[in-house]
Amino acid sequence: MRIAVLVSGSGSNLQALIDAQKAGQIQAEIVGVLSNKSDAYALQRAKNANIDTAIIQHQDFPTRASFDAAMHQQLIDWQVDIVILAGFMRILSGEFVTKWQGKMLNIHPSLLPAYKGMHTHQRVLDSGDVWHGCTVHFVTAELDAGQAIVQGVLKVSYQDDVNSLSQRVHQLEHLIYPQAVAWLCNSQLKYINQSHVEYQKQPLNHPIQFTQL
Repeated sequence: MRIAVLVSGSGSNLQALIDAQKAGQIQAEIVGVLSNKSDAYALQRAKNANIDTAIIQHQDFPTRASFDAAMHQQLIDWQVDIVILAGFMRILSGEFVTKWQGKMLNIHPSLLPAYKGMHTHQRVLDSGDVWHGCTVHFVTAELDAGQAIVQGVLKVSYQDDVNSLSQRVHQLEHLIYPQAVAWLCNSQLKYINQSHVEYQKQPLNHPIQFTQL
């Protein structure tokens, strides 16, 4: 399997994937890292690991569709099998998602379907929730609505603020994202359609959960 990772920021999840690949957890090759921001530190992480990089800045394109078309062409040039979103801060067009349906994963910092969108940690604190975490899911045209694969769950402490909660969730992300990618690459996980995902030849009706108290 050939993997491309789409990034916009520091790339801590990218680093977790690179480390998992080097350790043999992910039986695949990260062949390219694409960013819409030229100053994303994730690009340096890729260069440190001798991974090809590409910068396609969304502001250089008149429409979302034309930006997505340029990204799609880069992925084709890299001969990519799987696309991983790792802090990629752009909403993708339906056409782009359809082209990579079942081959594109994202990680979201909440226990989906709760708290789709932004500012999840603050929203959890404001609501007084006991449990929080992160979710790896297949990407669909509807934001944060694709079938969930695996979740990392933690118990919110009375001492938590946005920063501490963000850091704790990040630690879970770095554990579960490489695992989900590994499952997809070795065919333990298989996308059938928007409502049917199989894990080890069994329907995945609920996301697999890892809990950290």
